Formats: sequence, structure tokens, C-alpha cells
Amino acid sequence: MNFGVLGGTFDPIHRGHLIIAEAARKKLVLAKVIFVPAGQPWLKNDRDITPAEHRVNMVGLAIAGKAHFEQSTVEVNRPGPSYSVDTVAALRKDFGDEAQIYFLVGWDSLAELPQWHQPQRLVKLCKLVAITRPDFSRPDLKSLESSVPGITKSVVWLDIKPVDISSSDIRDRAAHGSSIKGLVPGKVEKYIKENGLYRKPKSR
Repeated sequence: MNFGVLGGTFDPIHRGHLIIAEAARKKLVLAKVIFVPAGQPWLKNDRDITPAEHRVNMVGLAIAGKAHFEQSTVEVNRPGPSYSVDTVAALRKDFGDEAQIYFLVGWDSLAELPQWHQPQRLVKLCKLVAITRPDFSRPDLKSLESSVPGITKSVVWLDIKPVDISSSDIRDRAAHGSSIKGLVPGKVEKYIKENGLYRKPKSR
């Protein structure tokens, strides 16, 4: 069976994530797409991340009732930095050696793959599904091949209409009391409001 894996901080998860996951599921005929919230994302140490409990809850609300979507807390439960290669290796044990894993990444992330932890091992463990991103050029696999041998054979291109929704914009809107309706699923919007996520502290 084929499985998709979509990792991220999901701070918060938004409709763009769901659109990408569904597009990959249909095109690649995936049995399921597994959403994996990051525990301690090592490439995002420059900002505070919302506690994992909230991010996991929001993912759960966003995919509730969608039979082909599941969530794994493998990264949240694992201490230390979150590395994609460790996540894929762990999921491969769960799925079995016969399963083919498709790891979903944006063009921007694919271009940064040489900076990732053990990228050569990652491309041997799974296929990388490169997804169109707004304002980013399609990465040159030939140049990446010199840094990550084997990447050319690992990449599957998924060209879709770019989804121009970002978690950072949603956080900024919520912080200023602006509407986020339509950018996140309704249940996630309600959760953000009820838990006061992303609000700026009131000045004294």
C-alpha cells in the first residue's frame, strides 16, 4: 500500500494543508495521508511554537471525519529535535517493508534538503513529493543531486495551483483580532478563539 506523510508545525493547520493532502492522495492513489505535527522543529528555532497539545488538537479537528486522513504524534512523543528521517523510519516500521511512503514537501523545502538531517538516508526510505509553492521556483534536481545523491530518482512532482495560505499570516490575523474565516476549518477557527491562541498580550 502507498501512504502519504505530511509533516509540519501546523501552527495552525489550515485549508491549504488539506488541499495539498487531498491532491496528493488522488494523484498518487494513496491509501491514507498521515499528518505529523512537529515536536521540536530544529529549523524553526527562531520563533516560539504553540504548545504541541494545541497543535495536535487542531489537526485532529481539521481531519475529523475524513477517512483517508490520520494523525501521528510520533514526533511530539519523541524527545529532542524533530528530524524527518527519523519520522519516516519509524512510520516505515509501522507500515511494513512492503509499503511505499510518499513524503510531501514544498518546492522551498526541497531546495533546502541538503541542510536536512541525513538527507541521503531520507531519499532511500521514501519518495519525495515536490509540491508547487507560491513565489518559489522549481528546484534544480541536477544541482541537488551533487549534495544528495539519489534525490533525482526519489522526487515525484505534484504540480497543483499554488495554495496562497500561510500559517504565519493566520497567526498575524488572529493576533490583531482580524477574521481568519475560510483560511482554517470552522472547528479550528473556533478552537483558536476559545483558547485565545496567537493573541497579543494586552499592554498595561
